[in-house]
Amino acid sequence: MNRLTAQDFQPEVLKLFDQFVHGDISRRAFIDRAAGIAGSTAAATALLTSLTPQFAQAQQVKPDDARIVTRKQSFESPQGTGQVTGYLAKPAKAVNGNGKLPVVLVVHENRGLNPHIEDIARRLALDGFLAFAPDALAPLGGYPGDEDKARELFGKLDQGKTRLDFIAAVRALQALPEGNGKVGVVGFCYGGGVANYLATQVSDLAAAVPFYGGQPQAADAARIKAPLLIHYAGTDERINAGWPKYEEALKAAGVSYEAFTYAGTQHGFNNDTTPRFDAAAAKLAWDRTIAHFRKHLA
Repeated sequence: MNRLTAQDFQPEVLKLFDQFVHGDISRRAFIDRAAGIAGSTAAATALLTSLTPQFAQAQQVKPDDARIVTRKQSFESPQGTGQVTGYLAKPAKAVNGNGKLPVVLVVHENRGLNPHIEDIARRLALDGFLAFAPDALAPLGGYPGDEDKARELFGKLDQGKTRLDFIAAVRALQALPEGNGKVGVVGFCYGGGVANYLATQVSDLAAAVPFYGGQPQAADAARIKAPLLIHYAGTDERINAGWPKYEEALKAAGVSYEAFTYAGTQHGFNNDTTPRFDAAAAKLAWDRTIAHFRKHLA
């Protein structure tokens, strides 16, 4: 059976799914509204099932791949929740003469550290980086293994403390003996917003790559020192609405940035576990991301 793509769904269904993913409507509300489009509750339920992430099918790098080394890793976060816990992946063999690795902080979507984000960390390790993916849900027991439960837990986080955790993670990674001291951040959806936020808060952040992330306040752009590589989906009114004002602020502040909008793509186009995935756009965005990190973290 061929894999479903965004083109297999009516635009109204994708908009409803985006609202559901971001907590704007409940599962029940999605089913009720989608039933009016699909013709029945059963059809609406099938639509939601088909849009739900399929982690095993999309996995690109197995956890036991001999080319990488992975481990659980924790760092202290005195001002945040107390401790940052996550998943670390790195090449099994040194990629340069001194063995010090460029480091990337990976910030997940609004579901916590699920198998897809762990796979992203492993992909970065194959590209020669030490990647650390924290789990914002760790203070609440960690990613629960179920996307709906993760969605519910995410709304219970103290976002102020969570943001301090991400700052603490950057600082810890800068001092990590295995790293070269240069840390970049890549984030997706919620994580894209965090990547933008970290760029305003960490003056010596080496690079930031937000994927379809919410923008910080325009006034905060003047604090950004890290070179930005910004990815937007073509069909993403909610996020894209904030870009013109943000770009104006970046230009006024003299921030080094590149921004790309991928025509015809949906929010989440890089996530290959759902039908919103766009293979061509994801590959191009990923290639640009790796090049950006190699340039600024080496």
